[in-house]
Amino acid sequence: MSTAETPSSTGTPALSRRHRLFAAGFRAIAASRADRWLGPVARGRGLILTFHHVHPDAPGPYAPNGLLTITPDFLDRTLGLVRARGFEIIGLDALPGRLSNGGPPFVVLTFDDGYRDNATHAAPVLRRHGAPWTLFVTSDFILGRGRLWWLELERAIRRLDRVRIADGTGTIDLPARDAAEKSHAFETVYRTLRAGPEARLLSAIADLCAEAGIAPGTLAAELCLTGAELRALGRDPSVTFGAHTISHPMLAKHDAATAQREIVEGRRRIEVELGRPVNHLSYPVGDPTSAGGREFDIARAAGFATAVTTRPGHLFAAHAEHLHALPRVSVNGHHQTEAALSALLSGVPFLAWNRGRRLNVD
Repeated sequence: MSTAETPSSTGTPALSRRHRLFAAGFRAIAASRADRWLGPVARGRGLILTFHHVHPDAPGPYAPNGLLTITPDFLDRTLGLVRARGFEIIGLDALPGRLSNGGPPFVVLTFDDGYRDNATHAAPVLRRHGAPWTLFVTSDFILGRGRLWWLELERAIRRLDRVRIADGTGTIDLPARDAAEKSHAFETVYRTLRAGPEARLLSAIADLCAEAGIAPGTLAAELCLTGAELRALGRDPSVTFGAHTISHPMLAKHDAATAQREIVEGRRRIEVELGRPVNHLSYPVGDPTSAGGREFDIARAAGFATAVTTRPGHLFAAHAEHLHALPRVSVNGHHQTEAALSALLSGVPFLAWNRGRRLNVD
């Protein structure tokens, strides 16, 4: 979900080496106009864009989850550029037919987790553009519970001067006195814990929260939409709601019964809360370590029309046979530029990323 940053002299986060490489790649594609001359080869029938937070505030020097946030202004520019490049913005319900039957290139807009800023800052922009969009909702978050653990980790390290985690697999002991040290500590802890069992991750972050004076499991009430707020948002016919499990687990790290319950019961709870059918699923985290063939089969058997991953890529005709393993393209808060967006819309970056494969559904 995130990579750590170091501060720049301007007081805003400086890009990590990985994101500096991304930025250089986007600039190179723009300078060579590869998005234009390679686009016809790289571009699929359409693509699904992924967003999380939309907020006008600039990040501070310590903002390890900054890649998950774009500004309303950039969302506005994104929608304008999408249409200027000849893409039609369609709803997720229309996607299977467009994959099977063809038509103009299309973009689908999706937002994960159910954050309140989606209603406050994103919805007015989307409404102004007449753009349909899908909001994937985690049912525990509606009730103000559940673990937004990546944000808990950020807040805990913000308060701490030193970060210590010790268990049977090793020890992390890092200073966290300034933004650079905090960013390094976040990245180290994040990568270490993400590689192991989710129970260990949640326990270790809960311990850090306790040390920092933060109650774990309380951020959803602060940041996520309630059932009443979702129902009010749903009066807009351009909004489609999707399921995002009960508690936002990395499903592939759990047994089959847990994955089944998270997917099926999460959907049922949202349908009861909103009083409408829910036909689409987003796998939490959504990379290959979090969702794979077993989860794709569960979603298919549960009768979802589509299910989306975070595996990067465009959509091709062959994806019509893999509607429960659809790739998406993340709009990254660290790369809010026309060059980055143009490259993503062209599909050119994914030629290398996916090693020339159009399908990544294993």
